[in-house]
Amino acid sequence: MIDPGPGILLIAEPFLKDPNFMRTVVLLCDHQEEGSFGFVLNKRYDHTLNELMNDIDHLKLPVFYGGPVQMDTLHFLHQYPDLLPGSHEIQKGIYWGGDFETAILLIQDGSIDTNKIRFFIGYSGWTKNQLDDEIKEKSWLTVQANNSIVFHKEEGSIWKESLKLMGGDFEQLVNYPIDPQLN
Repeated sequence: MIDPGPGILLIAEPFLKDPNFMRTVVLLCDHQEEGSFGFVLNKRYDHTLNELMNDIDHLKLPVFYGGPVQMDTLHFLHQYPDLLPGSHEIQKGIYWGGDFETAILLIQDGSIDTNKIRFFIGYSGWTKNQLDDEIKEKSWLTVQANNSIVFHKEEGSIWKESLKLMGGDFEQLVNYPIDPQLN
């Protein structure tokens, strides 16, 4: 287990029942004494980007459910710090935010590969000490993030692939049923 911080994946333990986080993987973007935030990587939202934004009808890009906090906000992770002013480095090769209008223009003109940018509605947030307490309670497993997980093309595989990154006994968890009582 790795201490929480920017660039750490929070992997929901197999039996976590919270509907917001069941079998999810969250990229932790910030972790400070006063609180933490990140984005759920593996829950696709019901609407595409063009359905949420005006004047971009042709950009039918997936949007992911970043978490239950501020569901009226749109965020993005990307790999283009030099093209998107105002980006914040989460870890080498993974950046959060930047100029949204510039991102849209660069997607439209083909300068940004849509496999290297991911949009989120809302975010996951924790108050002071909340995340540390949840990790102590073993609600979350932690491992270092990498680009292949954060920008994975198959969001349905992210939870299992993240567990495999942990190796050893954790790899066996990928086969655990959601509810073992149903076996």
